[in-house]
Amino acid sequence: MLPPMLRLLALLPLLVAGSLSFAQPAPVTVRVMSYNIHHAEGIDGKLDVERIARVILDAKADLVGLQEVERGVERTQRRDLPAELAKLTGLTAHFDKNIPHQGGEYGNAVLSRYPIRQAKNTHLKSFANGEQRGVQQLVLEIAGREVLFLNTHLDHRRDPAEREHSATELQAIVAAAGSKPVILVGDFNAAPEAKSIATLRGFLTDTWTAVSQEPGFTIPVKKPTRRIDYIWITPASITPVKMAVIQSEASDHLPIVAELRVN
Repeated sequence: MLPPMLRLLALLPLLVAGSLSFAQPAPVTVRVMSYNIHHAEGIDGKLDVERIARVILDAKADLVGLQEVERGVERTQRRDLPAELAKLTGLTAHFDKNIPHQGGEYGNAVLSRYPIRQAKNTHLKSFANGEQRGVQQLVLEIAGREVLFLNTHLDHRRDPAEREHSATELQAIVAAAGSKPVILVGDFNAAPEAKSIATLRGFLTDTWTAVSQEPGFTIPVKKPTRRIDYIWITPASITPVKMAVIQSEASDHLPIVAELRVN
């Protein structure tokens, strides 16, 4: 029989290997939604924040990128839509203004089940006096990992120049994230064959095409014919599991939700 000290030395490689294995976090599944809520006005013309919240709750979303969100705006009764949605869904809200509107603020918001460690909003280059657009950049802690979550709403005009430039700005933001897993969601106001979408496809994975053969149309709500809402991921660090377009008349867009595995 080996002396006690020699037995301990013989076990050390196994103990070290076990501790290293324990330190590796297991993959975690996250349900991510992108939803242009049209300031919570449905196609029936009614302002109904509770209806938007029900869509989010029914989808069991953990992380939601919202576009066309208002706070203190006259047409939405001076209400704080992000705060109301946070209260109704039990998620944490983070709102960023891109333009002033009717005495209040208009922009994008994120609802998160995960802690927000860092947050900033970058204004994208605006062409020809168009509406100022922005991209929210939130570093979230998801099961011990830092994940960069981006939420944006690109220019809607016929001329694609601003959208194409915005795509290159998004590329720079993703590149600056280094090894962090990145999820990018939003209303990109462009069909899959557009040049701006081709640019995004060059450095991110379009979750919808990765898991579905269906067209994934999101507008108009009644009989959708176009796909302009997307969820993008860095393929090396995130695996798409499934994705769906949700039927709802709570906005003039259909929401999309993806089940993602953060590796």
